[in-house]
Formats: sequence, structure tokens, C-alpha cells
Amino acid sequence: MAKIITIIGARPQFVKAATISRLLENHPTLEEVVIHTGQHYDDNMSEIFFRQLKMGKPKYELSLGGGNHGAMTGRMLEKIEEIMLKEQPDITLIYGDTNSTLAGALAASKLHIPVVHVEAGLRSFNKKMPEELNRILADHVSALLLCPTSTAINNLKNEGINKGVFHIGDVMFDATKFASQIDDETSIIKTLGIEDKDYAVCTLHRAENTDDQERFTSLLSFLRNQAKTQEIIFPVHPRTKKLLKGREAELTNIRLIEPIGYFAMQKLMSQSKLILTDSGGLQKEAYFHGKPCITLRDETEWVETINSGWNRLWTQDEYITPRSTITEYGNGNAAELTIQQMESYLSNKFRH
Repeated sequence: MAKIITIIGARPQFVKAATISRLLENHPTLEEVVIHTGQHYDDNMSEIFFRQLKMGKPKYELSLGGGNHGAMTGRMLEKIEEIMLKEQPDITLIYGDTNSTLAGALAASKLHIPVVHVEAGLRSFNKKMPEELNRILADHVSALLLCPTSTAINNLKNEGINKGVFHIGDVMFDATKFASQIDDETSIIKTLGIEDKDYAVCTLHRAENTDDQERFTSLLSFLRNQAKTQEIIFPVHPRTKKLLKGREAELTNIRLIEPIGYFAMQKLMSQSKLILTDSGGLQKEAYFHGKPCITLRDETEWVETINSGWNRLWTQDEYITPRSTITEYGNGNAAELTIQQMESYLSNKFRH
């Protein structure tokens, strides 16, 4: 039995990890140990969330969020290393681009434990974003780089990374398909009273948008303009909530609500007319739900959504092409392909 340590720290990573953890639960040759770093504390990470995802609770739940990036990553690195020395895993599985991802990658590589990076090869080409630095560094110490798109493969090739690179599609497609089967007993649509209304969904939380007052004001102006044609439902991140205090008069036809859970957000998006977001994950989920998206950033890692006409940057006036299907994201079986690649890698490793 080979042992996998999975490192997660934020809600999107739980959702991605669940697609693979469900398949590993009764796997005959692979055992998974999950570490949640606690990078993001979220009330929605309750028992019901794990139950809905059909995912067991993490074996290790740390509380290492908060503080500056260096301090947070350092605390994670120390604790993850300690657990790895105790658990003696054969492989480490990381997702995306958080500080937890980087800490897991560094801890494993220093202990000579092979790293598997799901969502490898994504690039925004904006090194002012901490996420960009995390994903670049994680990729350069990974043994298996599992890419959601051929663009990601080309990005790695341009950085001299050719070995262990595979295109598996997008695990978020797997997750969205799973979420669409969940029957939410208390539908967010009914709660908000928007069953028969046209509305858009907005999220806005990235530091690049909230740390710059002038930029934030420009984005608010853009949202006000969008709200002239339809109501905008805006689940507000705590960071953004502070900035909006005292500006409620500027938010005509923009309804601020408390943050909502993953399944409620999927339901809300599925019935909407438009998604406005600075979240990478929501850009793709908009496409999976067949909804147009406007990205509230100056660049995106998910260039396929732009090139297929489903997404545009807020700085662009129009979608650049007619809408077309994105085949890059696969058939919703990226989790199965991830496990196959790990099995193959471990088989070769043990053989030698």
C-alpha cells in the first residue's frame, strides 16, 4: 500500500481534492492522508460540507492562517515537514497556487518525496501576484505536473519543464458535475426570492483589487454600470466588506449578501445570466454552467475562456470571438486520470 499525503488549505482546494479523495477512499493500493493547513478559515467547512462532498475529514487540521506571506508559509513548512517525517509518505499531492501549495511542495521536495501538482503550468505572467510565485516554484520542484490545458503544457515547456508533464483536463469540471447532482434542501434561489428574475453574480476579493483604493472605486463604478440592466447578487468577502462600509448608497441594484457555501454558489451561478468575478475558479465554473463571464482583473490564467468567447476582461468592451466549446477541460474524468498517473509513477518508482 502506497501512501499519499494531500495538502489543502482553502475552500477551492477542498472542492478539487474531493474529486480525487472520493476515488481514493476504497482504493486497493493507495492510502490518502489529508493535511488541512487552515490557511483560510471558513464556517462553511462544517460537517455538512464534508458530507455533501462525500469526503472524509482531514486527518490533520492545523490553524496556520493569518499574518504575512513569509510567516504563514514558514509555519506551514515547519508543521507539514513534521507530519511528513511521522507519516513517511511515498508521494505528495498539491493543488493550485496557495501558500499551502508552496509549503507542501517545499517540505516534500526537501525530504525527497515526489510532488504531484494538480493544475500545473498555469501562468498569469504577473509576478506581483503571490499566487503566480507559488505556482511557478511548486512546478519547478514537482515530479508529476498534471495540466488542465495544452496552454499550461506550453508554459512549462517554455520554462524548460518537459519531464512528467501530462494533460489530464480540469478537476473543477469533475467537481461542477458532482455539485449539479446535489439537491440543496434550502435553495439559495428561494431564500433570495429571485426564482423568476434575471440577475448576475459577483465576487470581488483579490488583494490586487482591494488594496488599491483608486482601482477598487473604478471597479465599483463598473459594477454600478452593469447593475443598470440586471440586479447583481454579491456575496461579500470580509476584506471587501470593510471597503464597502459607508458606500452602500453607491450600490443601486447591487444586493450584498453574506458569503455562501460551495453548493449554494453553484446553484446561484447555474440560474444567473452573467458572472462577474476576480476568482480564477469562478471563471471556469461560469463556462461549465454555460454562463458568460466578465473577469475583474487585467489578465487571466484561463485564456481558453477568453479565446472561446465565454469570458472577457472588464477592461475589454466586447467578447473577442463567438462562443464555442472548450475541449481542453476534458470530459469530467480528470480525477481518474490523476490517480492513473500516480499509480503509473509509483509503479515505476518501486520497480527501480
